[in-house]
Amino acid sequence: MNLTASVLQLDRAAIKALRITDPYSLHRVVYSLYEDRRSSAEKQGSQASGILYADQGGDFQGRKILLLANRVPAEQAVNEDGQAYGEVNSRPIPDNFLTHGRYRFKVIINPTRRDNASRKLMPVKSRDAVAQWFLERAAASWGFTASAEHLQIDRLEVLQFKDKAQRPVTLAQAHIQGQLAVTNREQFCHNFTNGIGRGRAFGCGLLQIVPLIDNPFN
Repeated sequence: MNLTASVLQLDRAAIKALRITDPYSLHRVVYSLYEDRRSSAEKQGSQASGILYADQGGDFQGRKILLLANRVPAEQAVNEDGQAYGEVNSRPIPDNFLTHGRYRFKVIINPTRRDNASRKLMPVKSRDAVAQWFLERAAASWGFTASAEHLQIDRLEVLQFKDKAQRPVTLAQAHIQGQLAVTNREQFCHNFTNGIGRGRAFGCGLLQIVPLIDNPFN
């Protein structure tokens, strides 16, 4: 594993100069921090970028974005005029970070199910439905089980914006936190590295985890 965790700090001047106004413009700034290693064919084939991020929001003074990638980002973001803004602080993920049995976690995720009749992806909407969806998906696909007792659905929201080609995008997000126990180490490490669920290009899927060393789910 060769991963780098970073924090991008932006003050009000940086947000304005970098023209961050919606989820796509934030995506543009985050991806500009990293060398693009994918070919056009790999992008068209939906090969993962190796970049995950989670917008922590902010206040009147600024904004903080968590980053995780398989390479080191630039130390500042650059606008169209070539001027540098913001500050990026980075550190490598320790080799033993993913060897623990249990973690406290937070994640911003895109909860969706595929409709059997139309085959379209449909958002999972209520808090109870999102909680059940998350518990099922974690056990089936992500290499861990989540404690139903400690699971919190902090916020549900729907983002609407336009992508690079000016096509409309609607993205459902759930902000979730709780405790997890690793059941399949290889699967868990893969999903920590690559993110969980859909919408990862727009700030979903980054598992923010802290090891727990007390009794299970206490």
